[in-house]
Order: sequence, then structure tokens, then C-alpha cells
Amino acid sequence: MQVDPRGQRFGASVTTAVLIVVLVTGSWALLAAQAVVFAIATFLGLRYAPYGLVFKVLIRPRLAPPRELEDEAAPRFAQGVGLAFSLVGTAGYAAGTSWLGIGATALALAAAFLNAAFGFCLGCEMYLLIRRITEKVRSEGKVPA
Repeated sequence: MQVDPRGQRFGASVTTAVLIVVLVTGSWALLAAQAVVFAIATFLGLRYAPYGLVFKVLIRPRLAPPRELEDEAAPRFAQGVGLAFSLVGTAGYAAGTSWLGIGATALALAAAFLNAAFGFCLGCEMYLLIRRITEKVRSEGKVPA
């Protein structure tokens, strides 16, 4: 599936705001809600992601068509990375290990901010790097296809 990259930046902007509120309040419940948003995008696809639906209904109709679309795989992987960090952060906050909650949330915030502000998707870059390494290893015959 192809997606509008502007939708990814919108979602990253909302995520950035949510994660800032989590850091200010220490709310594990809000971080858990963000984890649900990440989980929906990861497991069901970006077309069902809550922030993507808001973008599709309220924002995209007001914009010109995108110049190009991108494959869903890398941003979906990035949502999975966000899910992992938000689950670790939620567990940290819920268990009273604030440093773990703060650290995991701050790392997720840094990644979301990079995408929102600069269009640099750290999780997408991780996905592409992993694919290149996997393809190289397979082409050298070290891993069966």
C-alpha cells in the first residue's frame, strides 16, 4: 500500500505533542493510549491509524495531491519501534521506575520530533538499513532465502 508522507509527518506532530505531555505529567495512562495508537498502525496498517484517519478526513482534502507516495512498509515498521518504546515507557511509569518511563518516552519523542520537524523518519531509516543488510547477507549465501 502507498501512503501520503505528509500524513506521516502529521501523525508524528501529534505524537510529539502527546509525548511532551507524557513527560510533563508522567502519565502512564496517556503513554499507554499512545501505545494503542502505535499498535493499531503496526498491526492493522496505516490506513486504520487514528492520526492517519484524522489527516485523511480533515487535512488532506484541503491540500493539493501529494507529489509522490511512499510504500507503507517503512513507516509501519517505525510505528512498531514507537510501540516498543511506548510499552517500555508505560511499564516503567506503571512500575514506579520513573527513569525508565522518562528515558523510553524521551527516545520516542526524539524520533517523533525528527519526523515532525524535519521529515526524517528514524524508524524508516532503521527499516531500510535492516533490509539492505538482510539482502546483502542473503546475496552472499549466508542465510537461506
